[in-house]
Amino acid sequence: MKRASFIGLAGLLLAGFVHAAIDTYEFADESQRERFGLLTKELRCPKCQNQDIADSNSPIAADLRKQIHEQLQQGKSDADIVDYMVARYGDFVRYKPPLEGRTALLWFGPAALLLGGLLTITVIVVRRRRVDARPQDALLSADEQARLSALMTKDPLDKNAP
Repeated sequence: MKRASFIGLAGLLLAGFVHAAIDTYEFADESQRERFGLLTKELRCPKCQNQDIADSNSPIAADLRKQIHEQLQQGKSDADIVDYMVARYGDFVRYKPPLEGRTALLWFGPAALLLGGLLTITVIVVRRRRVDARPQDALLSADEQARLSALMTKDPLDKNAP
């Protein structure tokens, strides 16, 4: 009996997590349904930020899905619908913003950082190889070389040596 009540209680607790928004829309034909699916996958939820409006459960995503459905019913093109959303929410609502002066950093920034990192690593490796290729004697002056030779020949156990 305890086990059954535990399972029932666990089921009730988990039922709150399973709640999901399911929209049911009527479409004139299958092509309109496909356009709806593509548009909702192409546009980003303004609240969730890294989730498209098709997968988001936020209220604003539900409103955007409803708006897209209404505009499809009105016969608007995909470009018109996307332009409307961009005018209302900015370029952020698009997963692939257009290539413009203000979005150039979004498009080319990652590549520039990658190339800068590769250039830095190349410079470091080349410098280390140059230092490693030089003989150690060339790094010391004549006086320093003489002192080093004297220290190397000195007996470390000899307490009388200077």
